[in-house]
Amino acid sequence: MLNGNDRPIKLGMHTYTLHFFGLGESWGFGRDYAFPQTIDLIQLMDYAVEWELDGLQITKVDLQNTELEHLAEIKAAAEERDLFLEFNASFNAPSDSRVNCTVREALQITKAIGSDLTKFSLDVKRPRPHYGTSFHPDVMRQLALRYEEFKEALPLLEELGLKVAIENHCDTYADEVIWLVDQINHPMVGTCLDTVNSVSVTEGPEPLVNKLASRAYCCHFSDNAMEINPLGTHWIGVPHGTGDIDLPKVLKVLREKSTLDRVIFENEIPFLRSDEPLEEARERELQACKESITYLRNVLQIGVRNR
Repeated sequence: MLNGNDRPIKLGMHTYTLHFFGLGESWGFGRDYAFPQTIDLIQLMDYAVEWELDGLQITKVDLQNTELEHLAEIKAAAEERDLFLEFNASFNAPSDSRVNCTVREALQITKAIGSDLTKFSLDVKRPRPHYGTSFHPDVMRQLALRYEEFKEALPLLEELGLKVAIENHCDTYADEVIWLVDQINHPMVGTCLDTVNSVSVTEGPEPLVNKLASRAYCCHFSDNAMEINPLGTHWIGVPHGTGDIDLPKVLKVLREKSTLDRVIFENEIPFLRSDEPLEEARERELQACKESITYLRNVLQIGVRNR
């Protein structure tokens, strides 16, 4: 029998990794802005095969439409390429409303594309200052609403045989996610552990990983670098293995404390400057994606597979 340190772990990619190509979600430019989509989901699946990935985590943006016939085609395309799919949903995304779903809608899409897991961001609006606001009354009122939405959908979740993973998105503390999962109290509802998001609410990555790992049904396995300059302190997405997240240590914790057999890598490569041409940003983003895959496979031995 394999122990935790020997367990094979598959490698998937969150489509947001290529957001400059119009995939995943357009972030930071306001609700009415979206990058032009220059790669469709079928093309991305072909890239995933070329890059020897095991799967993709996708959004409504990538699907382009949610007609059942189209979703069946997506399911068939993934099966043909031996790729797993996960579905990533938001309630009220701050920059791109195209990714928003109700719980029921997200579960139905998940099933239709042949996936077994829906990842949810909670999209909590935090009071300021963020520091020290874990379980703030304003936050708890929002979490109570999310609780009601998830509880109402539990019969459908059971009927479809799916898992739900609730993420420590850039607006929630680990303890708040744990509280919500405990209140829902269902074996098919767990956490999505994102390795970099905690810094957005002034929470350390290492404590977060240790808190969420045992309940994780999903992991956004990301790397960021802290940059401090006269313009301020910045938490910047970088190729895996070049940032400030101790990824070997995170992987060790995941192997020891979680039952995960796959992780989803995610890059958030920023513009170098406000006037950087989009084509140049795309080139850097694609290069970072390839560098991350090389590191994750060759150094951490994630996603090593025979095709």
